[in-house]
Amino acid sequence: MKIAVVGGGSTYTPELVDGVARIGLPVTELALIDPAADRLGVVGSFAARIFAHLGHPGRVTWTSDPVAGLSDADAVLIQLRVGGHAARTSDETFPLECGCVGQETTGAGGLAKALRTVPVVLDIAEQARRLARPGAWIVNFTNPVGIMTRALLDAGHRAVGLCNVAIGVQRRIAAHHAVDPETVRLDHFGLNHLTWVRSAHVDGVDVLPEVLVDLDRSIRRAKHAGRTDQGHPESDKKIDRLAEDIGFPADLVAAQRAIPSYYLRYFYHHDEEVAAARGTQTRGQAVAEIERDLLAMYADPTLVTKPELLAKRGGAFYSEAALGLLQSLHGVRGFHSVNVRNRGTLPFLPDEAVVEVTAPVTPDGPAPEPRGWLEPSQRGLISHVSAYEELAVAAAVQGGRDRVYHALLAHPLVGQHDLAEKLTDRLLAANHAYLNWADA
Repeated sequence: MKIAVVGGGSTYTPELVDGVARIGLPVTELALIDPAADRLGVVGSFAARIFAHLGHPGRVTWTSDPVAGLSDADAVLIQLRVGGHAARTSDETFPLECGCVGQETTGAGGLAKALRTVPVVLDIAEQARRLARPGAWIVNFTNPVGIMTRALLDAGHRAVGLCNVAIGVQRRIAAHHAVDPETVRLDHFGLNHLTWVRSAHVDGVDVLPEVLVDLDRSIRRAKHAGRTDQGHPESDKKIDRLAEDIGFPADLVAAQRAIPSYYLRYFYHHDEEVAAARGTQTRGQAVAEIERDLLAMYADPTLVTKPELLAKRGGAFYSEAALGLLQSLHGVRGFHSVNVRNRGTLPFLPDEAVVEVTAPVTPDGPAPEPRGWLEPSQRGLISHVSAYEELAVAAAVQGGRDRVYHALLAHPLVGQHDLAEKLTDRLLAANHAYLNWADA
């Protein structure tokens, strides 16, 4: 089959290329598409060397022409970044001036990215509808994934959204229990970057209650001994490391009775995150530096394997998640955490909402089952952010200052009139060059 990768000039693409070659997907052509021709040439040449080195029979092609790249594709992966890291850095900084978290997918930064990106993604999807093979799936990895996926589905595209948060949790639980990751099946639910794991089955047995009980014991022993995080028995330290690895103190994880995704830090520790971000290098700036070094390495014609530096680029396990999902969409039934229409999966949300859940996937697509009862605190936050996402899609598709303002006012990390007004002005000023309706 032919896989088209839109945003194929990303320095992360060699990770995906390496995965295709190692997993052995029947890929006859991997077409990398990117308007940045110089960058694409470096990444494409390196990708071809990886295929050759690993003995994959398919070919890697690269082009700045979407017609050539999308034509006859059996699947289209979208992993683009409109505005590059300069725009990302803006997303990460302008909200801080208003006392709000600066992050490229959450809050005002995420809305800014959505406004720039949704129209571009929809244009690519329309081209794919015309040029790709009938029934070709669009797999969207572009952030904010939930908003992007809802926009694609609203426009009638055969699309599914993908994030690497769930597979990261799966890998951590597998390491904690010293088992093969493929034996761990999660009940992962919520919205993109707003998820919890409330069960983790290993060979049919839910191991999460055991983890939570161990957390409770660790906390009680620490309190009884008058300690916080020091001096625990080795077993306690092992449990604490699991909590710390996902970015939360052990007592918060225990209180949740579930494992929250790292991105919930922006809700549960908002002020702390704002304070920590002020005056420090943004993630966008750090990644830009890493990318400069990676591109220099990729340009070396003798390099045929992924450099270690690529691990610092971000997107851990994305290639495994993407390729596993493609396998299931093309015949090998499996379970994956995906962004799909709600349709009763979370019964308190409208059917047209987009949720992120673990679901069985076949060539007919994901088929999630209803999740039933959730904790009121989880239901409330999910409902709140889902309403914001509905308004964010409307703002991105239809434009207009009022729609931007209402989306920000609906976001739980904003939610105040004066703050929404200030953030709207800052967002529009920072993204004026990308929004053709900003003067309207």
